[in-house]
This record gives sequence, structure tokens and C-alpha cells, in this order.
Amino acid sequence: MRSIGREEVVEAFDALSADLDRALELDFDALTPRECVALLRRCEKLRRRLPAVEHPLVNQLAAADPAEVGGKPRWVLADELHITRGEAGRRIAEAAELGARRTLTGEPLEPVRPTVATAQRAGTIGAGHIAVIRSFFSYLPADIDAGTLAQAEAHLADLGAQCRPDELARLASRLADHLHPDGNHTDDDRAQRRGVVLGPQDRDGMSVIKGYLDPQARATLDAVLA
Repeated sequence: MRSIGREEVVEAFDALSADLDRALELDFDALTPRECVALLRRCEKLRRRLPAVEHPLVNQLAAADPAEVGGKPRWVLADELHITRGEAGRRIAEAAELGARRTLTGEPLEPVRPTVATAQRAGTIGAGHIAVIRSFFSYLPADIDAGTLAQAEAHLADLGAQCRPDELARLASRLADHLHPDGNHTDDDRAQRRGVVLGPQDRDGMSVIKGYLDPQARATLDAVLA
């Protein structure tokens, strides 16, 4: 990623907005159904690429001093963009994995998931595919070597370009079983995933609860509910 000035950034975003305004004024009545499908595919590709533009912005916000931006990054992002804090947290986590990074001395680093990041920038995979791939890696134990993980990432990114997210989820599950056939996880592996999220109360006082329980917590809950 090359370094550019503020004026060029503003010009690029102004050009994007102007081109979108032009597209919104188009009349598609003369197109055949297949031509409509072709344009919808182009729309989807553009939609998939846009988050890659946002990642470096989100990463800069996440690294900023909360006092400078007016609060925790997740809260600021949610309030400024009018999205939920959960969605803001997802965007921050995704940007941390797929966005360009820098060392403490300012040297550029490739993304944590470079192959997935490249596929997103090209528009060959979308949000659904990325969610599947991120979930896949969160499931794997920590003792799988980096080379195997890189091969798995490249394989899933390639598969994602050829199928729907639900199809990719099934393929990712098979790959996870292949890489970790015994299914045994250490306490440290489970600690990375465990947690409970309590949603806000509805008007009737009810609340949604979701999360992951480790075996001990599950056994305790089973005993309470028995």
C-alpha cells in the first residue's frame, strides 16, 4: 500500500461517490435477464471489495488514543456509523486480520490472513465466506504448524471463490476434521473461544443469551437444568 496525501484520499472518495451517483441514475429496462445477472455480479464484486478500503481506516482508529477519538474504538465506530457495537466489534476484529499492519517502528506488515485479504481485495469472496474462514481458524488448536495453516487458508480462499458461504462451511468442516481428526482441544484452546454474551432486554423483560461453554461449565449448567 503506497503512502498518499490527504488531498488524494479526498479526491478518490469524491470520485467513488460521483460514479455511484451516475450509476443510480441509469435505466436498466433495455437489458436482458442475463445482462442483469452480469451486472449484479459486478455489483457483488464491488460490495465485497469495499471493506478492504475500510480496514486501514478501522485499524488506525483502533490504534488511536481513546481520549483523542472520544472513547473506545468500538463505541466510537458504532456511534459515528450508526451500527451496533457488536457489528463495530466484528469490523474491528476483521480489519485486524485482513488489513495492512505496521510494526512499532512504522515498517509495513502483511495482513494476518494474507491470502484471504487478497481475495477480499479482488472481490472473489464476501462477508459470508470470510465469516466461515475466521470461524474455521478459531476452532483449530494452537499446535498446528504455520505452514499447514497457510495452506488451509489458501485452499479455503480458493474454494470460497467458487461456492456459496453455506457450501464453504461444509467444506471447511471437512478440512477441520482432516487437520484435527481426534477433536481433542486443550484448556488453552477452549479458553480462546469460551464466553457468554447477554443481549439487551426486550419489552417483555426477556433477554437473549448466547456463547460457548467449556465442558466444566456445560456440566454445571446441565446439573442446574436437570
